[in-house]
Amino acid sequence: MRRAKLWIALWCALFVFPQFSGVEAQWVMAARAAKNRVQQMTQKSASGGYDVAIVVLEAAPTAVYDKTLKSLQAHTDIKITKSDAKAGRIEIEKGHQVAGFQINALSEKLTQLIIASNANDSAEPSPTSMVVEAVLRVCKEVNVACTLEQETKAK
Repeated sequence: MRRAKLWIALWCALFVFPQFSGVEAQWVMAARAAKNRVQQMTQKSASGGYDVAIVVLEAAPTAVYDKTLKSLQAHTDIKITKSDAKAGRIEIEKGHQVAGFQINALSEKLTQLIIASNANDSAEPSPTSMVVEAVLRVCKEVNVACTLEQETKAK
């Protein structure tokens, strides 16, 4: 009986438990494969539109939040309307345009940064372009080399 329990414990240790830990490892590996690549998607129409940018950074979430907030505060033309370090959220205004940052911890040193903003057909520049530039500055401040991928336009 004791030998049977030992075999069951051994089989669990060899085959069952690694599968549970492998699930988390797979999404972390997928996130690491896409790290430091800024992806942007834009849709504009007569009634409005949106701009979204996403990047996964190999940096601590608190450092990304702090550097992002610091970078935004350095711009006198940007008004920070909301900042919540616990939720990882920063909301800004620049003229009539608004944008929001969502900073999510994927692990201790892996962070997902999502930027969303309104877009319209006006001559005013897209706030996401300005925000993506800020993200690239934050990448530099946290010593991460980021690249901007070609923009995807929704139809």
